Amino acid sequence: MPKDTTGPIRHAEELARLDRMAHLMDARFKLFGFRFGYDSLLGLIPGIGDTISLAPSAWLVWRAHQLGVPHRKIGRMAVNTGIDYVVGSIPIIGDLIDFGFKANLRNAAILREHLEEDAVRTARDVTRRG
Repeated sequence: MPKDTTGPIRHAEELARLDRMAHLMDARFKLFGFRFGYDSLLGLIPGIGDTISLAPSAWLVWRAHQLGVPHRKIGRMAVNTGIDYVVGSIPIIGDLIDFGFKANLRNAAILREHLEEDAVRTARDVTRRG
């Protein structure tokens, strides 16, 4: 799929939307000083909880691909999502590890880093042309 070239404003809006989703999934609630989200809560449902929480995680990776994130970074995001899913599927121990891993926030950070680097490159290109 071609790189999304709708511009920095559109990218900022999409990043804000994806950041909100990552926050909901990984850090929405705070208990005894620890942050956790719907991913951790869904992971407590035996058998299907981790599979349900995989959908928003996969959506974040898919949107990053659509926004032109390089394959290497998409690979890192996929590994984060895979670790979250596979390790989170292990009863009790996986839930504890899942509580601290926060793959969605990691993936949102990778996306943010890419979009910021892309904005800097675009600004340099515009400056050189002008």
